[in-house]
Amino acid sequence: MIVETAGGPVRLAANLKWLFTELPFEQRFDAAAEAGFTGVEFASPYSLPAETVRGLLDAAGLEQVLINTPAGPAGSPTAMGAAYVPGAQQEFREGVRLALEYAAVLGTSVIHVMSGLRPAEADAEHAFATYVANIGWAAEQARGTGVRIALEAINKRDQPRYGLATMETAAAVAEAVDPETVGVLFDVYHAQVDGGNLIERFERLLPFIAHIQIADNPGRGEPGTGEIAYDRVLARIAASTYDGWIGCEYGPVADTRAGLAWTERIAR
Repeated sequence: MIVETAGGPVRLAANLKWLFTELPFEQRFDAAAEAGFTGVEFASPYSLPAETVRGLLDAAGLEQVLINTPAGPAGSPTAMGAAYVPGAQQEFREGVRLALEYAAVLGTSVIHVMSGLRPAEADAEHAFATYVANIGWAAEQARGTGVRIALEAINKRDQPRYGLATMETAAAVAEAVDPETVGVLFDVYHAQVDGGNLIERFERLLPFIAHIQIADNPGRGEPGTGEIAYDRVLARIAASTYDGWIGCEYGPVADTRAGLAWTERIAR
């Protein structure tokens, strides 16, 4: 979906984990296309064979924009990712390999490598060193494939033990490992909760940004339901050198289609 802002056009992708949830997952592809989206993202395609997901994309005329690395079982130490978990190296590597296999079939150019929770008993420095080493290994696997690794920080209000605490840390890791292959997932919602100052931080991190996601705050609903001045934020993104997709990773306050009226307000 192309939306014109005061700064120019932006490309919006539907996050099918969050949007069109009134429909079974397989039907959300057609619903997204009918609503005007040409790109989709979602965290986990792994419950379906990659060829099946590819068929759903092709039938709806959609591009797969982003997937995540696999998460461990609910309640496990790696339920939110394995990169930051000492002792989970084998699980991490298997997950990265699987994500790259899916990305090759789906044509995905961005993989969000999930940090995961830092175990309460783990030494903080050891856990961070584990994370950097794991991201370095993932970058080696992705190099030359056309896939960029994206690192996302989750705000400390929603998940205080999430390993990767800030986007600035994500940028430092990307720069240390390989900024051509590793970048930052700039999630506007998480950035607002953890520090705000969105436009200045976007401009400072711009050289490292591999993907952008949006939701409003509080409530994590669609833009226009909270405090973020999305007309200004999206206009600044549009006027910048960022030419990637913007994932709509929000929970519609009511109906998904009705909630998309925010795109018309931004355009006006």
